[in-house]
Parts: sequence; structure tokens; C-alpha cells
Amino acid sequence: MRHTAKQAQHRTLTDLYRALDKQHAVTITYLKPGETQPMVRTIEIHELRTTAVKISKNGEVSGGDIMVIAMCRLRGEAREFHLSGIVSYTVHRIGYVLERPANTTYEPTPQAPTDDETAIVHFELERDPDDADYRPRRKLTQTDAGLAA
Repeated sequence: MRHTAKQAQHRTLTDLYRALDKQHAVTITYLKPGETQPMVRTIEIHELRTTAVKISKNGEVSGGDIMVIAMCRLRGEAREFHLSGIVSYTVHRIGYVLERPANTTYEPTPQAPTDDETAIVHFELERDPDDADYRPRRKLTQTDAGLAA
């Protein structure tokens, strides 16, 4: 177990980056901002990120903190931890077991047709998943016996 107060911050970052690179789980003792009792979590690191720096009009600098984005084995979901809140950590040899949730993607909506009324109606029906099967998949004829009631 390594105590972050007894080593330089770049040493802690080096160990966490190495754990990320080798995909080894890390057990951290973490102190949330505003709390007095630290908690122990085993995490699977996926990203180390720096928060945005903001400079106020009177010259005060805020932000620029280092965040550890990881899957928490206790919660089973993605969590963010401030590097400054990690009191101690242990890098294990065990690999990752949790699957990281896929990133959401943005798919722009295609442009609606403006010149044909039928095309506009079908465009709107296809946007609604409940009514997407309004149009028949094949051309229907009067001789289709499968349509008889």
C-alpha cells in the first residue's frame, strides 16, 4: 500500500498510468470532498483526465484537478475520483473484470423532405418507433390468401 502523502504526485500518476496500461485493478482509499471518513474501493481505471482551468476576473484560478475515471467494482458502474482525494492505493496483478459501458453516439436526424406530402408523412412515421411498421414490407395484392380474415 502506497500513501500519496508520502510521495510526489508524479509518482502516484506514474503508478496509476502503469495500472491503466497493463489493465490491473487498483484498490484505493478515497476521501470525498467534505467528508471525514475515507472509503475503500477497488477500481478499474479507464482514463486519467485534467479538469478545465477557470480564471476569474479577480485572478483566482480554479480547476485543473486530475480526475481518475474508472469502473468501481462495488457499484459496478463508472465513477470519477479526484486524485487529490486518494489517500492510499495498491496496484494488484488481477486484471479487469467489469465491462465499460459503450459511449453514446449522436446520430443526426436526416433532413425531412419538403416537396412531397407522402414523403413527409412517411418520414414522420419512420421517426416514431411505434409506427415504423406502418408501410408494408412487400407489395400487397388482392389475391394474397394470407391476408384473409
